[in-house]
Amino acid sequence: MKEKLIEIKNVTKVYELGKTKVVALNGVDLEVQYGEIISICGPSGSGKTTLLNLIGCLDKPTYGEIKILGANVLSLSDNKLSEIRGRHIGFIFQTFNLIPVLTAYENVEYPLFLQNVPSRERKKRVLTILEEVGLIEFINHKPDELSGGQRQRVAIARALVTQPEIVLADEPTANLDTHTGEGILELMQKMNKEYNTTFIFSTHDHKVLKYANKIYFLRDGKISLTEE
Repeated sequence: MKEKLIEIKNVTKVYELGKTKVVALNGVDLEVQYGEIISICGPSGSGKTTLLNLIGCLDKPTYGEIKILGANVLSLSDNKLSEIRGRHIGFIFQTFNLIPVLTAYENVEYPLFLQNVPSRERKKRVLTILEEVGLIEFINHKPDELSGGQRQRVAIARALVTQPEIVLADEPTANLDTHTGEGILELMQKMNKEYNTTFIFSTHDHKVLKYANKIYFLRDGKISLTEE
């Protein structure tokens, strides 16, 4: 039997703000299979971004267990966690997190450079993905020369260019017009079919939901499966 891609068991995340404790997640259980497209919905402050950060090995739970690709996250060294993030997970952040001194091309190329992908292959993959997100004319522009929607598309291209097993997308269509957003979602669906890429969306956007195999709802740190 093939192992699950992601296993989350009884995960709780508590943040301490001075003398105040904020429970962001409270006993969350979640299993994700290879090749699924999942949407996690919920109001602001419900714990969606916290859950993505835990799945992406950017943070660790206060209690509970998280397994990614069969490995228990809590038992891994920082180097191993970095390797998982770099080789197996693509991130699309709300705040873009682009490197301001690099062009759109260089921002997208950077994760391939870290993976020691040969120069010719890097160029081919970067130009292909920038064409697919509609930014081929802007490859030499730096982030401050791009609109919010264009920066979002650079961030999406950077997340997809490594062809990771998992893509975590925090409000991926938030800064995109309807037409561009649909195009990006169709590109992700194409990658899901061609490469069996697993996508986990955190979203308020109802257009995203029609692409999902499963829809979960987070409220007050607890998760439930809604009707597909």
